[in-house]
Amino acid sequence: MAVDPLIELRGVNKHFGDLHVLRNIDLAVGRGEVVVVIGPSGSGKSTLCRVINRLETIESGTITLDGEPLPEEGKELARLRAEVGMVFQSFNLFAHKTVLANVSLAQIKVRGRKRAEADKRSLELLDRVGLADQAPKFPAQLSGGQQQRVAIARALAMDPKALLFDEPTSALDPEMINEVLEVMRQLAREGMTMVVVTHEMGFARSAANRVVFMADGQIVEDRTPERFFTAPESDRAKDFLSKILKH
Repeated sequence: MAVDPLIELRGVNKHFGDLHVLRNIDLAVGRGEVVVVIGPSGSGKSTLCRVINRLETIESGTITLDGEPLPEEGKELARLRAEVGMVFQSFNLFAHKTVLANVSLAQIKVRGRKRAEADKRSLELLDRVGLADQAPKFPAQLSGGQQQRVAIARALAMDPKALLFDEPTSALDPEMINEVLEVMRQLAREGMTMVVVTHEMGFARSAANRVVFMADGQIVEDRTPERFFTAPESDRAKDFLSKILKH
């Protein structure tokens, strides 16, 4: 377990109706750690990501961020969301705002920055994800891969303590996937704490410190990529890997 966890879940349970989607989840993510969550569809991976950001509530258990319990709602919750950035499958950019305005908006609204300061920071971050020249455009003028990189810049603009990625490349055409994963690899190299739900096994192998394998709402394995991919212990993981690594 992580010695100094930035994110810690203990005994977390979540139901959707009769479906027990998270079953007694215990997970600690240390500072600067990249934890990749993989598993079959419906295993609870996305829900795990969403409860860390309080986009879903939990029924029992505790979740702490930097030693503090997650706030219930209101201003404190908005602050938490700034500290734990989230990048979704579907980009979620504002269509009627420019790329620059998309990245600056929450800095102004939540962090209270002046527009000039926010725009300066936004341009630095757009440059970092290789899109400084796209700042005046609107999202619809960008490819999916570019839009997702804008979404990453927007999450980084809040100076988060951690970033959550919920299948960030699954809506992208194959040729765009790598440009997004490359930005994520760079963040990993720079020491950003990341929890990444993905089907990209190459990324899991190359960028993760740990691979968490989920099935039926439970964490079945939590190991280094090397050990997980070469010698999975559970039948569920062996079965899962045999299916995906054949392709």
